[in-house]
Amino acid sequence: MKMSTKLLLLLACIFISLPAFSKQGKSLLWRITGKDMQKPSYLFGTIHLICPDDYFWTDTMQATLKRADVVCFEMDLDAPEIFLEVAKGMINNEEKKLKDYFSDDEYAALQKYLSDSVGVDIAVFQMMKPVAIQTLLAERAIGCTMPVSYEANIMVAAKKENKEIIGLETPREQLDLFDNLPADSVARDLIDIIRSKDDSKDDYNRLVTAYKKQDIAALHRLIVESGKKDLDLGGFLDVRNEKWIPRMVDKMDQNAVFFAVGAGHLWGKNGVIALLRKSGYKVEPIK
Repeated sequence: MKMSTKLLLLLACIFISLPAFSKQGKSLLWRITGKDMQKPSYLFGTIHLICPDDYFWTDTMQATLKRADVVCFEMDLDAPEIFLEVAKGMINNEEKKLKDYFSDDEYAALQKYLSDSVGVDIAVFQMMKPVAIQTLLAERAIGCTMPVSYEANIMVAAKKENKEIIGLETPREQLDLFDNLPADSVARDLIDIIRSKDDSKDDYNRLVTAYKKQDIAALHRLIVESGKKDLDLGGFLDVRNEKWIPRMVDKMDQNAVFFAVGAGHLWGKNGVIALLRKSGYKVEPIK
C-alpha cells in the first residue's frame, strides 16, 4: 500500500494482536465511562472520505450523537480560520519549486497527468509542497467523483442541534506531521502513481471493506502492513494518541463528548481505546 492511501485515511487513518480485544474489535462506536465523569462520552471511528454507496450511519450512531453535549474532531472543523491555516501550511517555504523535485521527463509526465486525468494545471502547485498533489491524487483512489465525509455530516447534524464543536489538536500540529515526510520520497510516490505502479485503489477498497464490517482490528492491521520505513506511523498514530488522552480527559470531565477521529487511531496497544483503559476508564463497544 502506498503512502497516498495511508494519508487519505489518517488525514488525514502497528497491528498488535490483543486477546482481550478479540471479541470486541468489531465496532466503530464506543462508550466511555468511569472516574470523575458525570455522563458517558463516546468514541467514533471515521473514515475521512468514502463513496456515497459505502457510507452508512445507523440509528444507534445518531442517537448517541444526540446524547452528547459537545462534538470533538481531530481539529476544530468549525473554526473559520482552519482552512486558511491548512492552505498556508501547504506552501513550500524552501527555495525549491515543485519542478525541482523531478527530472524534466518526470515533471512533464506529472504535468500531463494532472491536466488529462484531474483537469488541473500544474502551475497552481508550483509554490506548494509535493504532498499537496499527493493529497489530491489520493482522493482519486476512492473511486467515485463525489465522495462524502463523515466529519462533514456529523458536523452538520451537530450544528442543527446547536452542539459546540471542538478539536483535539491544532492545524499546525497536523501540518507538522506532513512536514516530517521527506519531500523527495513524496515526489517518488507521485511518479509511481502516475506510472500506474501504485495500487492505492485496491488498498483503499480493502480499508473500506474492513470499515463497513466495523472491524477496526483488521483496519488497523491494514494500515500497519502498509507501513514504509520513510513514513513514521508512530508519529501519525501512537504519538498523537498519547497526546490526545489528557485532552480527552479534560473535555470529558466537563461534558458528554462525542469524539469522532480516524478509525485507525482506535485499535492496538497504543490505540485510544487501550490508552483510555490504561488511564482507568471503562471503554465498551456499542452496537
